[in-house]
Amino acid sequence: MSTNPKAPGLVSLLVTYNIYIMLAALVVISTLLSEHFLTLQNLFNLLRQLAPLALVSIGMLLVILTGGIDLSVGSIAAIGGMGVAMAMPALPFDGATALLICVFGGVLFGALLGAINGALVAGFGMASFVATLAMMTMARGLAYMLSNGQPVRFPRDLPTAQILTGFGSKGLPGIGLPWPVLAVLIVIALFVFMLRRTNWGRLTVATGSNENAVRLAGLPVWRYKFLAFTLSGALSALAGIFVTARTAVGTPVTGIGLELDAIAACVIGGALLSGGRGTVTNTMIGVLILGLIGNIMNLMSVPAYPQQIIKGVIIILAVLMQGIGARAKRRV
Repeated sequence: MSTNPKAPGLVSLLVTYNIYIMLAALVVISTLLSEHFLTLQNLFNLLRQLAPLALVSIGMLLVILTGGIDLSVGSIAAIGGMGVAMAMPALPFDGATALLICVFGGVLFGALLGAINGALVAGFGMASFVATLAMMTMARGLAYMLSNGQPVRFPRDLPTAQILTGFGSKGLPGIGLPWPVLAVLIVIALFVFMLRRTNWGRLTVATGSNENAVRLAGLPVWRYKFLAFTLSGALSALAGIFVTARTAVGTPVTGIGLELDAIAACVIGGALLSGGRGTVTNTMIGVLILGLIGNIMNLMSVPAYPQQIIKGVIIILAVLMQGIGARAKRRV
């Protein structure tokens, strides 16, 4: 054991809880800079806008935990949102049942595209960067082909459409919590439980931490990688449906750059891109940090370009803090 003195208490605290401190600092700064920040309308609107990113980030985390990366999430989101927008008026019946069929079909198709990624990576040994880059290009091209490059609009008076847009724009009676946010909270709770309390979750993390050890134990490594990509595709398609519910239109440009935001949320939350480390809770903190940056900039009427610079700086700081924390733990 090293004889070096332990890191000072304050430094250790900053290193251990850096993302929570960063989130709290952004909340304080946002409150001081804008009187509109802490209003329920603004907070609920912020959470509603972040719901798709939260879903995609959970899927991205699953892939990252296995040591992979998924660049196709934004394109699959576009396919999911457009698919529902195109399917609703095409069905011979409408209402809640029709919407469930459309949503299930969109999520299932997203899972299929994710499964193709998983088969290429886990079955054929292709690098995840290459496989998902190819899927990103193909899925985006398919989205443009299906829509002829135009937004897909559906009749607003269609009962199925009214249910979908109501889900995207309304919230719990009395409380006002947006329905998409409630749905995301349920998904978060589900995956927190799965990763912490199930053999699948523990072995998914172990696959990214030490794949050879999992393989030597006689466990099917390919299964955990395949399922991670499949779930990522399904969650991405669901995120695209959430976007369509909020905007009342399906468009082939949905999700452009979403993969980068999802990766950023995971990295800010402490996930290692080499795999084996990361939690859903911390990833959601990363999502909130990214959302707060954009929200306060919008409230202050700052153009979008500086937001990208600040986002990049925060990612660098988060990675540096991870490195400092790792070195501090090795010294004690």
